[in-house]
Amino acid sequence: MNREEKKLELAARAAWMYYVAGLTQQEIAKALGLSRQVAQRLISGARETGLVAVNITHPVSGCIKLAHELQEKFALTLCRVVPSAGLENDAIQQMLAVEGADVMSQFIGDEQPKVFAVGSGKTLFAVIDALPRQERLQHQCVSMIGAISRDDSGTRYDVPLKLAEKMQGKYFFIPAPLYADSLQDKLIWCQHLVYQRVAARALNADITFLGIGEVELGCPLNTEGFITDDQVNDLKKQQVAGEMLGHFFNHEGVRLNSELDALLTSVPLSSNTTRPVIGFCGGAKKYHAIRAALIGKWLTGLVTDEDTALKLLQES
Repeated sequence: MNREEKKLELAARAAWMYYVAGLTQQEIAKALGLSRQVAQRLISGARETGLVAVNITHPVSGCIKLAHELQEKFALTLCRVVPSAGLENDAIQQMLAVEGADVMSQFIGDEQPKVFAVGSGKTLFAVIDALPRQERLQHQCVSMIGAISRDDSGTRYDVPLKLAEKMQGKYFFIPAPLYADSLQDKLIWCQHLVYQRVAARALNADITFLGIGEVELGCPLNTEGFITDDQVNDLKKQQVAGEMLGHFFNHEGVRLNSELDALLTSVPLSSNTTRPVIGFCGGAKKYHAIRAALIGKWLTGLVTDEDTALKLLQES
């Protein structure tokens, strides 16, 4: 047995102890002669590598009702709601990841070849992280967003690549920064034949998976170096509610005309689309962004949390 096989064997043993026997991480560490930190990493790794798949067979009836009401109110074709009452954001994100992975699996499991267009965001990354690895060589994964920041570095959250790795399918990426330095630079990037072929593939994808982001100082776009503090403040003066793929929209779901919008190289989004576009997002700080995306009809499907769903239904 080589080193990698031994590691998987140990992770599987830790997973059995944790998920089936109900042992604590400390008890597992003692039983296996490891530190608690190593035991924790083994259990987490077992989920990430597909050794463990969470399957809760008894649904929460209240969440099912909320999902149905949201689907009706916002004319969605798909909606899932996870329990969140009284939970911290990290716990909510983990449940969104598990539920989102279940939704994605339904599409990925299709034997017919499909093209998946994929956006960005930590929640979307967590959803794909929770997916089990499966051999789906017939599928293709296409990025909808440039991932080069102002200092020429790449993002730590290359979400489309993560999905391609999980499916073991082909990956097509946008060869451009998220925002060009000038209008002339944008034309150069977007007129490149590789860019145009990838963008066309994304626009004609069978299904699109998106994250929904808030726009505040310290938000991912800001901390990852894609937009400056001054640009965040300018967007807030325009009553920005959120963003998807770097497309900013106000509280009515209307696209904002900003200096950044003119320089954006992401694949264009269209409201009222007939193609399936599923958003994965939850938590109190994302509420206004989620609401605006729904009001603007940028999504046909949503995976969110209970508290967010209740608030969306209570507001007119």
